[in-house]
Amino acid sequence: MMPIQLPKSSARFGVNYVPSKSWWYSWVDWDRESILADLHAIADLGMDHIRIHCLWPVFQPNPGYVSAAALDRLEQFLDLADLTGLDVQVAVLDGWLSGFVFSPSWQQDRNLFTDPVMIAAEELLFQELARRIGGHRRFMGFDLGNELGVLMSKGNPATMAEADRWQEHFLDLCEKVAPGKFHVNGVDHIHWFRNLGFSRAALASQGSATSVHAWTEFTGFAQAFGYNGEGSIHLTEYSIELAKAYHHDASRLVWLQEFGASAQWMSDAQIADFAERTVRAAMSCGNLWGCTWWCSHDLDPALTGFSPMEYDLGLLDIHNQAKPAGRRFAEMIRSYRENPPHVAVRSRALVLPDDAFGSESCDAAMEFATAWVGLITDGVGSAIVLASRSEDDAYLLSRGICEVISPVSTIRQDLSAAAILDLTQTP
Repeated sequence: MMPIQLPKSSARFGVNYVPSKSWWYSWVDWDRESILADLHAIADLGMDHIRIHCLWPVFQPNPGYVSAAALDRLEQFLDLADLTGLDVQVAVLDGWLSGFVFSPSWQQDRNLFTDPVMIAAEELLFQELARRIGGHRRFMGFDLGNELGVLMSKGNPATMAEADRWQEHFLDLCEKVAPGKFHVNGVDHIHWFRNLGFSRAALASQGSATSVHAWTEFTGFAQAFGYNGEGSIHLTEYSIELAKAYHHDASRLVWLQEFGASAQWMSDAQIADFAERTVRAAMSCGNLWGCTWWCSHDLDPALTGFSPMEYDLGLLDIHNQAKPAGRRFAEMIRSYRENPPHVAVRSRALVLPDDAFGSESCDAAMEFATAWVGLITDGVGSAIVLASRSEDDAYLLSRGICEVISPVSTIRQDLSAAAILDLTQTP
């Protein structure tokens, strides 16, 4: 599969910002100069945007009250971002972040997706945030929250219908209070790998773009293919192409919103190589809005209690010195902006049965992913198309697909991945 001459990728580059001093407790222990230094260091890598996180209990200590001090600091933060030329995506309902649950104490046993008291409080928070920062020139838009699906397994169960209805309501609210901005729902991989909470159809149609998080560790790709195996390197590409299979709007954008690597998994030199190869894989995809690494800075070891992997995920250390992956990122960004890479032709598509994924485990999703990885040719994976659209010639033509490969679910479940690929038929 050879790259086409047009178009070239115009994807943006950014990081999920983690303050070098005090993590996101910095909303309480505000240090303007430290944050400004961090943002300068991020901009010096060539980044053009950041994603930030509002700790929910800090911003809304009472269901009927949003902290004026927190709003002041958020507005100041955007002013600092403006000084460094960085656009800012604001993730709001951050009850889950860096491995910790930060639900507000007043939530008690109320379900954040279905309880009227919770929904009214959430509406108030978005309204007050928009009133303060909605018109700021560095405000990109709202992310509803960080990996909200995690909270579904931590006391906030929601059916698919309930989750989709909640998402639609709040994305519509975001557009109402901050019109024309870039509003998304930053979920993790679980909804793409299992029938849980938000449906893939809703994630692929609501909001300004489809967000994907591509972590080799948590998806199971590292265990299946190795941390630096071909499957893990192409997880970013696979996640993007899987999301596009559910798009009805052929021009809809996908945001690679989180991906990263820990020194618990590989050496610093390997992380730099991993970053370059995973970015290259993602950049081969059309309609990619941007690549946003997790995260900007390492976590200060003085802050105890986090998982060991959380401490060294940054491109920068706590003294704002670029690590090997940070330096590699800077080189990539410079190179890609001078000579944007071509988007790859994906004339071949692997067919995904519409009902392939179950609700109990990710096994079926990993079986399909294994087949997809086995079809990587010349460093490029195939497109993915739902079975219900696999005979729609107009649809296939709109995506440049001229060959479809039969779904793996028609093959006996006891076959190995290699045997699956040997028996897969092309019509």
